[in-house]
Amino acid sequence: MRRKGRHVNFIRIIGLVVILGAGIACAAEKQSPGAGGSPSPPAASVVESGSAGALALPGATIDQPDGWTFRQPSSSMRLAEAEIPGPGGPALLTVFFFGAGGGGGVDANLDRWVGQIELDPGATAERGGFEVNGYSVLVIEAVGTLLPSRMGGGPSEPAPGSKLLGAVVEGPGGPWFFKVTGPKDTVSAAEPAFGQMLQSIRP
Repeated sequence: MRRKGRHVNFIRIIGLVVILGAGIACAAEKQSPGAGGSPSPPAASVVESGSAGALALPGATIDQPDGWTFRQPSSSMRLAEAEIPGPGGPALLTVFFFGAGGGGGVDANLDRWVGQIELDPGATAERGGFEVNGYSVLVIEAVGTLLPSRMGGGPSEPAPGSKLLGAVVEGPGGPWFFKVTGPKDTVSAAEPAFGQMLQSIRP
């Protein structure tokens, strides 16, 4: 994590992923997620894409990072979830979808995610974004103490040394919401794979 005015690892990694993956990408073809009461999202399904697994979302497809274990979501509010192994212990990917045009404003959702983590002293939440395959991807990174969630799914007690990566993908049929939370070392190690997954989104 960096102080204001300097580049952060995740945003720099995303930029490199976009540049390196541009050729591959060209060949590829109402309620807020933080609040209760919205209808259950449709189920995602695992499909095969060449030699790698892919996840079929409503209206889009993404590639599954190697080593991430996608499983039945533990909450009806989630479209998909996966366990991410790493040096600090397992982290968690959650994916949300609330119908085309649903889920509330992008900035409101990013702010809500930042509100789920108490930033380390002197740290700031960092934002960035890129365009790929006709989609607009906005990303956020924050390091600090992950707080228990009123909606469940978070730690039962405040978890210092945590990291959050989030992305909102806007495009035809979207938006889709992606969030990774867990031990800082694990989430940091997963940043390149997270960026590549977002880079792979396609109709």
